[in-house]
Amino acid sequence: MGHRFELPQEATVGVTPEEVWEAIATGPGVDSWFMGRTEVTDKAVRTDFAGLLPESAVTVSDPPHRFAHTSAAGDDGRFVAYEFLIEGRERGSTVVRMVTSGFLPGDDWETEYEAMRSGLAMFFATLVEYLGHFRGRPAAPVTAFGPPVRDWPDAWRALYAELGLPAAGEMVGRRVAFRPDGLPPVEGVVYFADAQTLGVRTSGALYRFIQGMPGVMVLSHVLFTGGDVAEQEAGWQAWLGRVFTG
Repeated sequence: MGHRFELPQEATVGVTPEEVWEAIATGPGVDSWFMGRTEVTDKAVRTDFAGLLPESAVTVSDPPHRFAHTSAAGDDGRFVAYEFLIEGRERGSTVVRMVTSGFLPGDDWETEYEAMRSGLAMFFATLVEYLGHFRGRPAAPVTAFGPPVRDWPDAWRALYAELGLPAAGEMVGRRVAFRPDGLPPVEGVVYFADAQTLGVRTSGALYRFIQGMPGVMVLSHVLFTGGDVAEQEAGWQAWLGRVFTG
């Protein structure tokens, strides 16, 4: 068994089509909202996320209107394709549409699909936040993985408590204030939240907390204030260990 899927997302942003193109079709641009570090060439999109090295072939490059790339199909038929459509509007605004499609094999495709759906929604929301607040600023991706999680509801309650958030209710728009061990304090606002992800925007960063597979909390932050990435990752790794092991 398996499942073909298509996940469309759309937003209007107050920037030009050329600025959107820089964010979705260049390595530094993608680094500012997606995960890990990405290299974009005329032929391929290559991402390095904690040693995972997914690669997609560029199928359409029509700046600044349309950009598409797709992974090769595996032996089990698995593939993921991304398409971005960019349309300029009046008064300097732009409609950006991201359509993610593909095939998930296996009998347990629903679990993977739900994780993908949640993650893509959060990453697209991060793209919108980047264009609205940080466009053109160089980004430093920071990645860390927590210890194994046996009870996700308890894990999320622990995270919300650490960030000064309520255990339930509407999260978007709530203020966040906490100090990670050995790292600068974090003060910002929740810009995205669902059952498996949380995104926080500060004056100099986009912090993402993701219920990862298989069973660990993943941090995929984007910093716009410089600093030593290895030091940041070590600090966040230690913070995860404390928060999720008590």
